[in-house]
Amino acid sequence: MRGSTPYDDGRLTQEEDVDVRIGVKSSPNVLEVLLADDTDGEAVREHIDKAFADGGTLWLTDRRGRQFGVPVDKVAYVEIGSSETGRRIGFGG
Repeated sequence: MRGSTPYDDGRLTQEEDVDVRIGVKSSPNVLEVLLADDTDGEAVREHIDKAFADGGTLWLTDRRGRQFGVPVDKVAYVEIGSSETGRRIGFGG
């Protein structure tokens, strides 16, 4: 399923799973999306940055093809990282 989403450019990421955790304002819940094995973390960050710049809804598609949408004005923070290494890149909006 290469190239099926704007952030899936087909580059391999050292065989690690990339996950995205999204905190939602005024909610104790965290949305966690495990992305496809060949997803590039930097491409995901660029996709998220563009969604914040454009406003509207941040859409991500997980490895099973399920789509998750969160209005960007409801996002408290976003963490991007590898579930294997525990290293994450975080920023809030």
